[in-house]
Amino acid sequence: MAHQRNQPSMGDSLKTPHSVSLKVLRLSRPSLATQYQLPHSQDLGISPKASLAYSSQDDTNSQFLLSPVLNLPEAFGSAYVGETFSCTLCANNELDLSDTSRAVSGVRIQGDMQTPTNPAGAPLVLMEAPDNKEEIVSPAPGESLQRILRFELKEEGNHVLAVTVTYTETALGEGKAASGRVRTFRKLYQFVAQQLLSVRTKAGELTRQSGPPRYLLEAQLENMGEAAVCLEAVNVNPKPALRSTSLNWDAYAPGGTDLAPILSPSDVFQVAFILDQENGTEQLDFEDAGSVADNKRLLGQLVIQWRGALGDRGSLSTGWLTCRR
Repeated sequence: MAHQRNQPSMGDSLKTPHSVSLKVLRLSRPSLATQYQLPHSQDLGISPKASLAYSSQDDTNSQFLLSPVLNLPEAFGSAYVGETFSCTLCANNELDLSDTSRAVSGVRIQGDMQTPTNPAGAPLVLMEAPDNKEEIVSPAPGESLQRILRFELKEEGNHVLAVTVTYTETALGEGKAASGRVRTFRKLYQFVAQQLLSVRTKAGELTRQSGPPRYLLEAQLENMGEAAVCLEAVNVNPKPALRSTSLNWDAYAPGGTDLAPILSPSDVFQVAFILDQENGTEQLDFEDAGSVADNKRLLGQLVIQWRGALGDRGSLSTGWLTCRR
């Protein structure tokens, strides 16, 4: 998980070890393991396939860089704006099976996400894990209660996931409950959300002899991440009275052979759109719609959708783009 910040326990007058522990694990898709075949050497006496991640009798597969083996992430990894941050919260009952002096019940997990614009934090909606049910809140010794959270990353900067675990610890005397107390502890996990796609735009009015104005909107998309991404769609949501025409790879007829572009790290891809008067719009309405101060005109918002490794989705929307009239 991300960097953990220590937080004092709340509502716990006795400094005794907690009977419940918390584990937080980020949910990420696995990646295909890479493999490199050793060079042929009679002196070493080592098979060239000794370094392969996946042993195969097929020489063609052995020489391919990617293997059928999936690798789970070894670390927290990077968090990017526009993607969904997902993790599982696991409250484990740490009591020993032979311990008959205590019992744990009423386990609850709560989560808050602190963002740069909301440092106080906002409560998160937690979902049950597939093997858990809402009524199961008293895990037996060695069992756990799991919850899954998903959070849309919409801004850059430091994010803090605050997790609070509350449970009731009951002391047992001769098989009967003698006393019970509510115990609570809170842990903080900090991570940084980074920009995956850097967007630079430029807009201008096209030269015209007569008729309503037409605008050209250009944008450069740069992959600032550590892995390749595939652009699924790049569109413009135009201001009313305007319509947008794509000049990019998706401008061809459906069913064409053109594939969506793939951006490797540090790659830059340029897109362009024509914005003009929407059909059925009066000239006067068209001229007045979208006017702003400083003799500028609102054109629309650029919306970008992409997929990362093994299908991870992401989306990004810019602010309102303008053009000087």
